[in-house]
Amino acid sequence: MKNKLSTVLLLGIVLSTTSCASMFTGTQDPITFTSNPEGATVFHKGIEKCVTPCTTKIPRSLSKQTVTFQKEGFNSEEVKLDKKFNPVTLLNILFGGAIGVGIDAATGSLTKYSSKKYDVELESKQP
Repeated sequence: MKNKLSTVLLLGIVLSTTSCASMFTGTQDPITFTSNPEGATVFHKGIEKCVTPCTTKIPRSLSKQTVTFQKEGFNSEEVKLDKKFNPVTLLNILFGGAIGVGIDAATGSLTKYSSKKYDVELESKQP
């Protein structure tokens, strides 16, 4: 009887600590950035990610996420990244419990980026 109870408790702990969205869909999304003209540097949270045209992984987050395009001789352009609910999170609600949902929230995996490509037209600075 003790052995069965231990097995049930262990199974309960494992199921309650899983974070389905984090495990199945990861915590980052690859996003493609292009600009006209090409050669703009893309920054996320002040960190240089790539130079257009490029594809880079952007970590998910529940907070508003933006990237900034910068190129010498042109005005900087800030773009908000679009997000949507990650349906894999429903598995946590059904099977994983509060701990799994909490892990998904902490890693940003409750959402995912809905747009995987952003194209920006940079405006030339006026002399």
